Order: sequence, then structure tokens, then C-alpha cells
Amino acid sequence: MNVPQNMKAWLMTAPEAPFEQRELPLKDPAPGELTVEVAGCGVCHTDLSFLYHGVPTRAELPLVLGHEISGTVVAVGPEVDRALLGQSVIVPAVLSCGQCELCKRGERRICRHQVMPGNDRHGGFASHVVVPAPYVCPVGEGVLEKAALWELAIVSDAVTTPFQAVKRSGLESGDLAVFIGAGGIGVHGVQIAAAAGAQVIALDVDDAKLAAARSAGAAAAINVDGMSVKDVKNAVRAEAKALGAPKFLWKIYETSGTGRGQETAMALLSFGATLSVVGFTMDKVELRLSNFMAFDARAFGNWGCDPALYPEVLEWVAAGKIGVSAYAEKRSLDDINAVFEAAHQGKLQKRVVLVP
Repeated sequence: MNVPQNMKAWLMTAPEAPFEQRELPLKDPAPGELTVEVAGCGVCHTDLSFLYHGVPTRAELPLVLGHEISGTVVAVGPEVDRALLGQSVIVPAVLSCGQCELCKRGERRICRHQVMPGNDRHGGFASHVVVPAPYVCPVGEGVLEKAALWELAIVSDAVTTPFQAVKRSGLESGDLAVFIGAGGIGVHGVQIAAAAGAQVIALDVDDAKLAAARSAGAAAAINVDGMSVKDVKNAVRAEAKALGAPKFLWKIYETSGTGRGQETAMALLSFGATLSVVGFTMDKVELRLSNFMAFDARAFGNWGCDPALYPEVLEWVAAGKIGVSAYAEKRSLDDINAVFEAAHQGKLQKRVVLVP
């Protein structure tokens, strides 16, 4: 394959500064690495946190952001299977090493040697990206019959992250699942939970996002704009009763990444509930931990997705249980600054995928 010596990239040079376009040398992949020609890279709330909300990247600036990446393998380093050349792939948002004690215990999510493109090293808002080869996930023809390769970029985080949260929560058919936030992560959580047979209630402050949640399988959708936390709790209880959903053992997913969303999630705790904290915010909230004791409830944080789960997610896509195309919007990588400003102002209705 003809691999260029340079790549086109858009770099974050400082917080809240516009991205700068530059030509960077495209280094050969080192042992255990490969080079992906980017088909698309999704714009995530985490990227906004780096640019606007004071969250520091682990690598020094300037840095190419972007961790929702799909593309084609165009070069492989030593110790990497050459059969991957020319393969369509999804790059997991968080790549585990696979060799450390945590990985060997199946705790790949918290591998201390993990690599997150666009955080630990240059990411996908570029024409090419070099990443560790283990766990890069090949895309089969059956998947590509359901979605274009650029659209599959959103699988890397927006789909796989709630997939893991739903799986870890122990959701079963007939359970009640409540998603607080029906945006880029939450809407996929809704469709995954609905596909698993749950009765789903979606909460948001945006009617368009709630409409998307209904299309994704939500049995009820509540606009909570201007409502007190107590009123939200009563509204959810009323909808659950109307649906004939279980009174207890609720599965609650905080996918808004807001302080208000976290307060709402705590208020919705009931007997035997499971709270999955999926969204991220720098906001601080007050909470009463004794509620977990009193309700015999539990909570866990959800950092990305175990890369070993990606093949299963793609099986769901190929089977039509998870839709992708309806939730992705293509924009040119050259429009990155306008897209980020629109995202920062909450004006995007779909997950924007920037295409070189």
C-alpha cells in the first residue's frame, strides 16, 4: 500500500483555542503497532471536556484529539499480523495492553498501561493515526452491509460504552431501565436496553433527543426541563406504573454527564436498584451514601468499554439489533472548529463524524 510520509491533522494547541491544521510526519508503526487511514472520527463529550471544560489530556499539547475511530489498516509494524493490511477496522476508544496483571484478571477496562488515542497520544482528527495493534477490531462484510465504515466510528465509544454499562448492570428482559440523558451516548443505551427486552424510560431536556429515544425503543420519554428532582422522581414512578414495570430492581443509567443528571440518578434509587455512572462532568453534587445501604442498592462507574466486547457489539450491529446510520452525521474534518462550537452550544442532534 502507498502510505504517505505526512498526515493532515488538526491539533488542539491550548484550551478553548481553535484547532490548527498542520502537516505532521507520519512515522512508521513501531513493534506491536499499526497505521490506520481514518475513514471517520466521532466528536465526543470527552473531546469537548478537553477543549472547553478544563480537563487535561495526559499527553502534552499540541495534540490531535479524537478517540472514536474507524478506518483501513495501511501499515503494520513488526510483531503484527500482516493479514490486517487492507482490513476495515474500528479502533477501541481505550486500548488495553493485554499483558499486565489487571488484563490477565479480565479487568482490561482499568489497565494501567492502556492507550486512549486523543489523550495519551495523537488521535483520529487526522488523515491517519498510529495505534497499538492488540484489540483493534476487524469489521466484517455483514457489518458493512448495515453501515458505512465512516458511520461505524461511533461504535468505538458512543455504542460500546453504554453496551458495557448495560451488560455490567445485569439488565434482564422485563426489567425497567431509566436513561438520564438521551444524547450521543444515552440514545444508544436506550436501543441496547430495548433490544435486550427491557422497558425503557428516557429523560432529557430536549424534545428532539426524546423523539430519537422513542425511535430507538424507549417506551416512555419525559422532558424534565424546569422540573424539580422530586417532580422528576414522581413522573418516572407514574410512567413505570403505567407501563406495568417492576417497582424494584431498577437499572438507572446516568448518561447526561451533568450535575443535575447525577442528582436525578441518586433520587431515583429504589430497593435493589443498580446505578451506572456513564456520563462525565466536572460538576460536584451532594449525595447521601446511606441511600445505598438503606435500599441495598449498588453503583459503579463505567470507563469506556472492554475492547474484548467489541466483536460482540459488531455482531449486534450485523444482526440489526443495534442501528448506527440513523444516529451519525457526516461532516468534513475541515469543519472541525464549527462543529465543536455547535457541540459546545448543544446544537447537535446526531453524533457528528468528521471525515478527512
